[in-house]
Amino acid sequence: MALQIYNTMTREKEKFVPVNPDKVNMYVCGPTVYDYIHIGNARPVIFFDVVRAYLEDRGYDVNYVVNFTDVDDKLIRKAEAMNTTVPEVAEKFIAAYYEDLEGLGVEKATLNPRVTENMDDIIAFIDELVKTGHAYPSGGDVYFRTSSFEQYGKLSRQNLEQLQFGIRIEVDARKENQEDFVLWKGAKPGEISWESPWGPGRPGWHIECSAMARRYLGDTLDIHGGGQDLQFPHHECEIAQSECLSGHALSNYWMHNGYVNIDNEKMSKSLGNGITVQDLRKQYKKEALRYFVLSTHYRNPLNFSADNMQQSLNSVERIENAVGAVHHRLGAATAGTEAVTDALRGKLDAILNDFYAKMDDDFNTPDAVTAIFEWVNEANRALREEVARKADLEALLEAFRKMNGVLRIAAEPSAELLDEEVESLIAERAEARKAKNWSRSDEIRDLLAERGILLEDTPQGMRWRRK
Repeated sequence: MALQIYNTMTREKEKFVPVNPDKVNMYVCGPTVYDYIHIGNARPVIFFDVVRAYLEDRGYDVNYVVNFTDVDDKLIRKAEAMNTTVPEVAEKFIAAYYEDLEGLGVEKATLNPRVTENMDDIIAFIDELVKTGHAYPSGGDVYFRTSSFEQYGKLSRQNLEQLQFGIRIEVDARKENQEDFVLWKGAKPGEISWESPWGPGRPGWHIECSAMARRYLGDTLDIHGGGQDLQFPHHECEIAQSECLSGHALSNYWMHNGYVNIDNEKMSKSLGNGITVQDLRKQYKKEALRYFVLSTHYRNPLNFSADNMQQSLNSVERIENAVGAVHHRLGAATAGTEAVTDALRGKLDAILNDFYAKMDDDFNTPDAVTAIFEWVNEANRALREEVARKADLEALLEAFRKMNGVLRIAAEPSAELLDEEVESLIAERAEARKAKNWSRSDEIRDLLAERGILLEDTPQGMRWRRK
């Protein structure tokens, strides 16, 4: 089965055919780095990481670009509040973003271009729009002439008459038409700015992605992704700017993930119900966070709750227990020349075929997860055999790794500690506690727990056992 992607532009699933047969150019709108990312940001971060991983698993060379908006009104206000500079605010939260990626088990993008490092390209892009009549300077700003792009509204299925009706309340005398949007914002006194043909200022939000996508990926992307909230106006404006100049489609496939709710309420600043990834990482392991996000289809709403997270933790534990049991049994198995049993090979092939079929169907991760649980059942069945065959155990792990390498929702056990190593660590922990070196004591306890070692206090002293 060929990979099918639901294209927001056409509202249909379409066979995926990249511009170049072996390469995929994918651009996903990244964060405005004025604060820590929240669970709403985590959903596209995790999902598009899986999209990239699956495309690579299918043999594509993926050029994955995620931008940083590192100059913006929000950064300016944050710098004022922190009594620092906009670049320092950006550096702080870009570093925090990378920490959160690691805490979510997400690989870095191929490239994370910053607005401030691409200012010449952005200014040149705006200048082209002005010279071709698609934009005009006014009062120190530059605006896109929306009426110059007849297809404006094609992604969000809105037309100019609807848009004009919706924005008549706020009238800006600097605009020819109220639906026109800003490309270049003239700087206010004391604000960070760059020189341009229209005076000092900084770019508007929409132009940034158009300029950086063109610079790093060319005129036509294979995939452009982001949250559902970006369809309008952000992606709509990107399409207008880019296609006016290139004459080509900005992207062949548009992908948008659904909203995240908190306890069945829409997440919003006004409700104050946002949850940062930093806080989530303190409560939940990365595998559970990934499982939670991927257990709902990316185009559907995702509801965060303590109960849903507990279910995710339980599910991850069930998978990891099966994987750990296979590892443990394999460690005791004797080497042999026997081949994988036909019955097991047939079942594993069926499970893998099901996994890939579900992923080929618009990245249907919930059903792909179901295939992993089919693997868990098969692994447990094999483990009930009195004599587990080494070849069968190795085949089980190979199949698991193919699926988990894409989703990364379960951790394999670390190399098992030898008994003498455990005894040595416990002795070191006892000395650390005597010296009140609590941090080292906790490190050793956590290390032992990760390796499946349970510590127990008894009248005779500390005892340990394997889970």
